[in-house]
Amino acid sequence: MLKPLGDRVVLKVEEKEQTVGGFVIAKASQAETKTAEVIAVGEGVRTLSGELVAPSVKVGDTVLVENHAGVEVKDGDEKYTIVGTASILAIVEA
Repeated sequence: MLKPLGDRVVLKVEEKEQTVGGFVIAKASQAETKTAEVIAVGEGVRTLSGELVAPSVKVGDTVLVENHAGVEVKDGDEKYTIVGTASILAIVEA
């Protein structure tokens, strides 16, 4: 399994992008965003004073992420995308 570093997140991108949490995504926005499930989360980043700031997402969250963000990787037969938390636009709440 992949363990992301810093403020990075491992995502499993969902294939269907028609609705997000019951909201229909406009055609123009579908090309710019995608939904994904959070598979793994890094520990966060440290501030200048040394405090650890944890990411605001957790494993199991469904998120809306920029379409071209991150790096696609394979772990066995599964495809994942690794992104920084800044590329996550929203958490989808059901």
